[in-house]
Amino acid sequence: MGRFTRSAVAGAVLTAAFGLGLTLSASADEAKDCSAGIALLKAEAAKNPPKATLDKINKALKGAERELGEKEYDECLDFVNDGKKALKS
Repeated sequence: MGRFTRSAVAGAVLTAAFGLGLTLSASADEAKDCSAGIALLKAEAAKNPPKATLDKINKALKGAERELGEKEYDECLDFVNDGKKALKS
């Protein structure tokens, strides 16, 4: 087996660190978007929409808040998007 050179190892470490930095940045953005989406859904629910719409908003809100607590921001955004779709129908 061949040996890794220092520059190859350093390059791999740098690439991994850069990739991790992008992931953390994306998570921070998703966390903000999730929180903003929850606030939007709460505001829309307070406007007393029709019952069918309110039920969908509340279901989406409940799921989004649960996923926010679990730090599953991508899943939180899925629930927020479901709530936004309910507003358009």
